[in-house]
Amino acid sequence: MKLDELTFLPIERLAPLVAKRKVSPVELTRALLQRIEQIDRGRAGPRLNAYLTVTVERALADAQRAETEIARRRCRGPLHGIPISLKDNFWTRGIRSTAGSKFLRDFVPDRDSVVAQRLRNAGAVLLGKTNLHEFAYGVTTENPHFGPTRNPWDTARIPGGSSGGSAAAIAAGLCYASVGSDTGGSIRIPAALCGIVGLKPTFGRVNCEGLVPLAPTFDHAGPLARSVADAALMLAAIAGGPGGKAFHFSAADLRALDRPVRKLRLGWPREYFWEKLDPEVKARAESAARFFEGEGAELEEVSLPLLAESVEPSTHIALAEARHFHESAGYFPAHAADYGEDVRKRLEMGADVRATDYLKALDVCKQVRAGFEAALARVDAILAPTVPVAAPRIGEKLVRIGDEEEPVRGALLRLNRPANLTGHPAISIPCGFTRAGLPIGLQLIGRMWDELRLLRIARLYERAHNWMARRPPLS
Repeated sequence: MKLDELTFLPIERLAPLVAKRKVSPVELTRALLQRIEQIDRGRAGPRLNAYLTVTVERALADAQRAETEIARRRCRGPLHGIPISLKDNFWTRGIRSTAGSKFLRDFVPDRDSVVAQRLRNAGAVLLGKTNLHEFAYGVTTENPHFGPTRNPWDTARIPGGSSGGSAAAIAAGLCYASVGSDTGGSIRIPAALCGIVGLKPTFGRVNCEGLVPLAPTFDHAGPLARSVADAALMLAAIAGGPGGKAFHFSAADLRALDRPVRKLRLGWPREYFWEKLDPEVKARAESAARFFEGEGAELEEVSLPLLAESVEPSTHIALAEARHFHESAGYFPAHAADYGEDVRKRLEMGADVRATDYLKALDVCKQVRAGFEAALARVDAILAPTVPVAAPRIGEKLVRIGDEEEPVRGALLRLNRPANLTGHPAISIPCGFTRAGLPIGLQLIGRMWDELRLLRIARLYERAHNWMARRPPLS
């Protein structure tokens, strides 16, 4: 198999080749570093701009170490020797960790985040740190300090955010997987807009120590990957720790994803999730629902009350907690002039949230969570589109859905924020393309701590459609 073909192979197929020494981690790493130089950086300046830092020496050293260990039959698991990336709000020892900000541009931590350490322990090869919306506080990855990341399917469009660099890198064949953070959809939004898989695990499943926080009540860390199985393998490597449960899954468990999900019941939300959708997005998501019905699944209407009323309370929590962190860290208002306009305005708004507003918002969280728990007691997962539109153009502030215009930020957050509010696991998988060739995402929201069932449902759809076989024109 040619190296160019290998760069788009999912980890589930690549890992056995690496373990059996049919593929060299060093050759893989060199090939990807060359692609990054050609596609991401470009001779005339950045083209895709998915990476903020490319760790050439570290990557080659990781790859050589992996190759030597595997040759000595000391394989650490399915990620051993696999080149990956990491969103640049995770601390990495000895490697700058900017959080996409101006005044942390040269910050080099003296320790790893828990996620980075676990990936190192798994033997993964770190290619570099990916671009993001400044301090992960946005959904477009239009970064005012490092430049915007571009969507590989159409470089005039956004990749989504805030983990946009990670999603773009995977879609363009510049790494095999990544880990991002998700506070209001920041894993699932770019996964949907870039045509890959993004998993937000149960709240607390992945230890967020060493992740630059946005709003700790909602912050999650999770994988972005090319396939559902790859997301499972990545989650198994990073899950567990204080307050969280390990997710036991290995290459030997891949068959578990393919076992039939018997008596599958999917929830069709009566409120909120199927409102104000682009017709192409709605049609593809409805087609996915019909597929599940054709596989014997029962679609049951479920009620999720208070969702529309939860938008303002969830905003209050995020504003207040973001402001608190940036004040406590000495970043804001001391460095207010160094923030991009959109993030600075939101941090300023955080000062206006009253304590009573914050406490009332926490009560609303509990009520919405109870509504999801009641629905998920009757169904295995809730089915909905991931985002209501395909990728907007860079610089667009409004998107038109039918006869109405909606702010880009609000539109992309709208269907993702509920699972952050409740802490339930949620996955976005590709479910087709628009007539213009832009990816569309399908979201499944599952029961607490039951990522395996959620992954099996997603895998059922993925195996029947194989959207991952399509490559963006940029590749």
